[in-house]
Amino acid sequence: MATRVTPIEMIEKLIGFETVSRNSNLKLIDYVADYLAEYGVSSRKIYNDDKTKANLFATVGPDMDGGIVLSGHTDVVPVDGQPWDTDPFTVVEKDGKLFGRGTSDMKSFSAIALSLVPDMIEQGIKKPIHFALSYDEEVGCLGSPRMIEDMVEEGLKPQAVIVGEPTMMNIVTAHKGIVGLKTRIIGKEAHSSLVENGVSAVMTAARLVNFIADMMAENKAETEPDSSYVSEPCYTTLHVGVINGGTAMNIISRECEFVWDIRYVAGDDPQTFIDRFNTYCENEILPAMRAIDPECSITTEITSSTPALGPEDGGEAEMICKSITGKNDTLSVAYAAEAGQFQEAGYSTVICGPGSIGIAHQPNEYIELEQVKASEAFIRKLIKELAA
Repeated sequence: MATRVTPIEMIEKLIGFETVSRNSNLKLIDYVADYLAEYGVSSRKIYNDDKTKANLFATVGPDMDGGIVLSGHTDVVPVDGQPWDTDPFTVVEKDGKLFGRGTSDMKSFSAIALSLVPDMIEQGIKKPIHFALSYDEEVGCLGSPRMIEDMVEEGLKPQAVIVGEPTMMNIVTAHKGIVGLKTRIIGKEAHSSLVENGVSAVMTAARLVNFIADMMAENKAETEPDSSYVSEPCYTTLHVGVINGGTAMNIISRECEFVWDIRYVAGDDPQTFIDRFNTYCENEILPAMRAIDPECSITTEITSSTPALGPEDGGEAEMICKSITGKNDTLSVAYAAEAGQFQEAGYSTVICGPGSIGIAHQPNEYIELEQVKASEAFIRKLIKELAA
């Protein structure tokens, strides 16, 4: 007999898999595949190169065009060094909340929908509900492109994609895109008492970081107060997250490396900022460096890229979510998500899911039980509409 579980029981099950991005997610994927198989629902796995991780795509209902894709990532951020009051991978219910890593971001959405698979089957949905579970969203949305490519190759034509990132069940039609970059500076070593004989990679990096900060300050100053992008900050941001370089206090550093990102609003082209940065390096920085040593260099590579999500004029996904929730307003968010990747592939896409992004990634992450109930009601209404 097929195992029937409640939404909370399924949340507990999925949270119990320690799918921090550095780990494999296969145990969770295998569990979901086996669970679906109990109801006669087949699924396929789309692996990474070394087959240590996988996306899972499954369809409940008829094999036809239309229907809805419910998208969620299976990985979570680390808990290392965070002062948790409870075991992060064991759900604890307290004060109307479920505590655990991934409760808000974003296993609860997928868990709630999965728990309602029996209802989808019993009510005889006439259009399909697709599950699209991905890996490595938290480290650059790396897994979903393979699954989306597979969807396109299969000729899948859903009516809409709903990505269940935490929005407090509000409808989000825009999120920022993100480009991750790594810049490496090669200078010339010398004794720190002989500064004119060397080229400091660390001090050069400091000038470049300041240039990046200046570009962001320009964006902020040029943003209109009534910007249509309502999420704060409502402009394209540039940020340096990690910097490493140097050997000792008294050695002019030969090498320095820093990683940075550009989080851009729909309509901005991140390449514009990359080009400005490279031009600054070529015209303002490198000539003086190479006057001392022609072997000095500055190289920048793109390490990850996720497109922005933009509002769609009369988009199917937005209309469906408005019909189900009864809400007329839409929001924009400052974080990046897989939604932009689905939209870029031609699928009408929104973000709408339980929980708060303000709770995500923090110690003692939680989701309110009211949000679980609201998400369950949303999925039940969706099932009813597809069964009509």
